[in-house]
Amino acid sequence: MIPRNRPVINEVDIAQQAGVPIATWRRRDAPAFRRRVTSLFPHSRILIYDRAQATAYLAGRPLPELPAGEHSDDLLSDQEAAAVLGITASTVRAYATQGYIPPGTTVYSLRLWTRRDITERRDNPPGQGLGGGRPPGSGTGPRKAHPYEGDPRLHTAAEALQATPKDSRHSIAASLAQQHGGSARTWERLVAQVQSQPPGPG
Repeated sequence: MIPRNRPVINEVDIAQQAGVPIATWRRRDAPAFRRRVTSLFPHSRILIYDRAQATAYLAGRPLPELPAGEHSDDLLSDQEAAAVLGITASTVRAYATQGYIPPGTTVYSLRLWTRRDITERRDNPPGQGLGGGRPPGSGTGPRKAHPYEGDPRLHTAAEALQATPKDSRHSIAASLAQQHGGSARTWERLVAQVQSQPPGPG
């Protein structure tokens, strides 16, 4: 996570600030640096650091603390967004491509989303509109044909059902839960919904 309003830096730019080639930095300086300064995305192959901490390290000063707590303007990786939404990182990326969440922003080749965008999607799941939609239980406006109307997971469930038509609903749901996250029970309901829909034209 990149805390709100915190500029970041990668090791190429850190090496430039230190006045050494990146190859020298990685071979000679990076191990000690990484022991002191933690990457903001420790599970990512792309290493990004808080710029104020990196600059303090290079100057031999104490590292400033990162802000505590969570803020709606924090920037989250696909893995962090996935944890909030209860899905997989690949599904987060698919949601962004399909327009179910905003496309995000790219920082040093890493795609990120504001915590606000992700919690908005969590609190207003597909079928209620990206910007909110009718709150549950409000009793006004058109009702959905079924609870999962507009849910992009229906397409995933349909593909799995088509690929393994002889498998049981339970077996397909368990496999989908393992691949895409979420509970097997939810996936079983999604598969059931697909099976209950009339076939499309053609």
